Amino acid sequence: MSALKELCLRLNYQADNVRLIEQAVTHRSFGGSNNERLEYLGDALLDLVIGEALFHQFAEQKEGVLSRYRAELVKGSALAELARELGLSHVIRLGSGEKKSGGADRESILADSFEAILGAIYLDKGFDYSKTLVLILFASRLQGIEVSAKNKDPKTALQEILQAQKYQLPLYQLEKATGQQHQQTFFVSCILQDLKKDVTEQGRSKKIAEQNAAASMLILLEKENLL
Repeated sequence: MSALKELCLRLNYQADNVRLIEQAVTHRSFGGSNNERLEYLGDALLDLVIGEALFHQFAEQKEGVLSRYRAELVKGSALAELARELGLSHVIRLGSGEKKSGGADRESILADSFEAILGAIYLDKGFDYSKTLVLILFASRLQGIEVSAKNKDPKTALQEILQAQKYQLPLYQLEKATGQQHQQTFFVSCILQDLKKDVTEQGRSKKIAEQNAAASMLILLEKENLL
């Protein structure tokens, strides 16, 4: 049995249009028709289905919290992990150069291919079918998202949210340090260039001050409904 057929079995999916699923596992380095357009479609599908699931699952949570949960669920590393569980690294069609450099296990390639497969299944089977598949694939992750998100430190949480929304990463800038050398207080600003926002917080170390600044930025973005 081919690796692609095994993948379809793991997804409990029988393709009506085999060409779509073949295109979904074809990286641009392979040549010909590749999966970039399908990835775009799968990305949009994921955002909608996961967003709706969180909306109903956490009926009392604000928009900012839901955005953080969604960013955690659909970030590149999470999608790459799902792709590995499905054995996608054995299915992706790569050019010889990309294959030799380890592209089959590269996070970005795995995540993009996973989204492309969802896009292909959506075109082949329609929205209801693909929505059900997404909810099955993400069932355990949706169940545990509240705990998973709470365990994120503020800098990581902020970075992943910004990445998910295609914003530039935050800049952390040391503004000043006061006190004796062995007992200093550091003041660090967190700057979001795209959103034209900045906050400054303090801490007993530069690292702690950065975390405090990131936490304040998350609160600010949530209050202003920018997440």
